[in-house]
Order: sequence, then C-alpha cells, then structure tokens
Amino acid sequence: MPIIRWDPFSDMVQLRDEIGRWFEGITERGKGRKAAAWAPEVDIKETDTEIQVKADLPGMKLEDIDVSIDEDRLIIKGERKVEKEEKEKNYVRVERNYGSFYRSFDIGVSVKADEIKASYKDGVLEITLPKTEAKKPKKIEISAK
Repeated sequence: MPIIRWDPFSDMVQLRDEIGRWFEGITERGKGRKAAAWAPEVDIKETDTEIQVKADLPGMKLEDIDVSIDEDRLIIKGERKVEKEEKEKNYVRVERNYGSFYRSFDIGVSVKADEIKASYKDGVLEITLPKTEAKKPKKIEISAK
C-alpha cells in the first residue's frame, strides 16, 4: 500500500469553493442576472521618458470616464451604464458587466502633471504621463583646513 502525503491546504481550498457555491445566489439582482464587480483591464508601460497606460473600456461614453492624478497616484474611474432594457426579449445569457469602477495605480516616479495627455478611441483609453527630469546627485567638494 503506497504512502499518500496529506496536504491540509487542499481541504481549505475545497472548503472555500464550497462556501462560494453557497453564496452564489445571494448576489442575484433581477431575473437571470448577477451583480458583478468589474474593473477595466489595464496595461502599464514605462519608457525612459514616460509612463504609458492603456485601459480597455468598451462600450463606454467619454463623459462616463474620469481620469485624475493625486501626487504619485493615477486614478481612473467611471461607470458603464446598462443599455435600455428590452422587456419583450428573453435573453438566454447575459455576461457583460455594468456599473461603477475605480482603479488607482502608484506611479512610483515624478511626472509632469500639467503635460499628461489622455485620449479615448475604439473603447481604449490611452494616458501618457511624461516623467520629470531625474535629479542627479550633486557632488560636494570637501576642503581641507
């Protein structure tokens, strides 16, 4: 008979999954739809001169998106609104999420706040944050007395 190693964490994962199934129905709102938190997927790229951010916001209107910067934190928030409800239609499946979202990112470098540019085209929000000049350490000469 082979020896089987017991993994206590596998039991915890199984318990977590079971509890998740218990609470699935609680978040339901409306017939056949579940409330789901959503947040846009974001790509962040750093070059020598700037930080580039791309966020997927399909189906959103420009006036429903807000971008701001607070010290070294970039904030993207907005709301994707439900399209008009069609009472006579019987949907078989509804997977698209609606509602408010809030994303914030620590930039980690100093940026020129007055030169930040943002554009929105084809459901993609692009933000360019130009970096400030890096402060170079100044060498101090020591004089002998």
